[in-house]
Amino acid sequence: MLLSGLGLAAVPANTLLIQQSADIPTLDPGETYDTSSGQVVENVYETLLTYKGKSVAELQPLLATSWSASSDGRTYTFTLRRGVKFHSGNEFTCADAEYSLRRNLVTNNHSSGNWFLSESLLGTASNAKDDPSITWAKIAAAVSCNANGQLVLKLPKADPALLVKLAFAGNSVVDKKHAVSIGEWDGTEATWKDWVDRELTESALSQKPSGTGAYRLVRRDANTTVLQAFDGYWGGKPKLQNVIVQIVKEQATRLEALKKGDADVVETGPRPVLEQLKGVAGLKVIDGLPNVSAAVIAMNQNIKDPGVLGSGKLDGKGIPANFFSDVNVRKAFAYSFDYDRYIKEVQLGKGLQRTMAMPDTYFGYDAKLRKYTYDPKQAEAAFKKAFGGQLWSRGFVLKARYRAGSAASQTAMEILKTNIEKLNPKFKVELEPKTWSDFLKDSQEGKEAMILVSWAPDYADPDNFLYTFYASDGYYSPLMGLKDAQMDRLLEQARATTDRAKRAALYSQVGQRAYDLAPSILVPAGQVFIVHSDKLRGIAENYNPMFSGITGTFWKSLSKAGL
Repeated sequence: MLLSGLGLAAVPANTLLIQQSADIPTLDPGETYDTSSGQVVENVYETLLTYKGKSVAELQPLLATSWSASSDGRTYTFTLRRGVKFHSGNEFTCADAEYSLRRNLVTNNHSSGNWFLSESLLGTASNAKDDPSITWAKIAAAVSCNANGQLVLKLPKADPALLVKLAFAGNSVVDKKHAVSIGEWDGTEATWKDWVDRELTESALSQKPSGTGAYRLVRRDANTTVLQAFDGYWGGKPKLQNVIVQIVKEQATRLEALKKGDADVVETGPRPVLEQLKGVAGLKVIDGLPNVSAAVIAMNQNIKDPGVLGSGKLDGKGIPANFFSDVNVRKAFAYSFDYDRYIKEVQLGKGLQRTMAMPDTYFGYDAKLRKYTYDPKQAEAAFKKAFGGQLWSRGFVLKARYRAGSAASQTAMEILKTNIEKLNPKFKVELEPKTWSDFLKDSQEGKEAMILVSWAPDYADPDNFLYTFYASDGYYSPLMGLKDAQMDRLLEQARATTDRAKRAALYSQVGQRAYDLAPSILVPAGQVFIVHSDKLRGIAENYNPMFSGITGTFWKSLSKAGL
């Protein structure tokens, strides 16, 4: 029986009830670029392939049963699964896969993740509105079906990350007939320009999704999303009949629901909360799970806001706009950060200081690279070299912000402030909180001196992190003002080869170059934990950090005691 109410004394055995703080912006794969939407989309829809078990390196078939690549890495052919039905009852064919990927290329807008698919298939992250070289002929040639009903993708150049990009929930296959019938793009050349750069958050498909996934949407409002197992699912009916996702903003309310058995799994919040939940009857704690995000404290080498600079000079009353352009300043800051203290205070001892700005579970991560440690003597030596010794003698006043309401961000910046000011009485670091949306916007415009930012993966490949952080045209380039020809060359070389060993060697060089340049401070990565009802089964056995949801699994992989 499908549940419709919210006031549950206890969650029934055939139902999974999730509580989280974030709303669900969209159920349209073409617009899905947040974990809250992705959690539902990856269970309503399916991609051509997905991650194998707990691995972030191996892929397995989903809607594709097999695939092959040409010797030059520029053509991929996918054999598709037969006998698959959409929730509408329509049969899944190659036309649906073709339509879905073409639709993503056409609608590609700034708030979606379609840029990296476009980068692979069209050679540009832009859409046809911003890049006139994108034509219908180019889109149609990039994604097509052959006479055997196979999907064929043709790339302008080899992309070693293409397959993991296709495992992203945003590249799920949608029901073409259904989509067209409710007013979505009709998939033709005649109308494609009308859909370029189209905002899809509240699209017709978001309101009435039809996927091939194990769960279908029953209803959705601002506070609750209700799904039910799809009887026609090709992979067999899931053990959990119902899934309810509730939006509960208050952390204390979510935790109380978990303790009472009114929720199976909730967004708990940061690690200090764990102490409240350990030993509570009916709960199970899974700790030490892999963290696939990466965080850095970026140091901007070209600060564009005079208000941050004070005097704007190296006179002890402010800083010049190019304060962080001196590598010795950046190294001094890196040596001034107490990594062990951050792990102890913020991550309660459950953290790892990495050597690279990427997950340590990804291929290409080199644990043997050097890393900065808290070393006041090294910091002092670097400061004395900076600006030919003038910085040490004249001092500085640095205005830096941290994310308002973020204890982790505040603590990190306070650690820096304390340790830097201890080195020289002429050194002053003035801290103040700033609303995140304004902070991030100003940082992307190069106006902030420093910012602690993190990156969660779009796809499991080193390029998604290292290019983002270090390329001259990377997403976070404006935060740092980093322009380094050697770094750019290494990153482009790694993008151009499909040889995994060669790519790993190149990424190791990227890591070494990042150590030498110190464009940012690598923030230790905290271990992930999940607390859930002890009746729920399958999380520990199936957890993969590349899934969007709290459970880290497909919901179809879960069950409960007695089922």
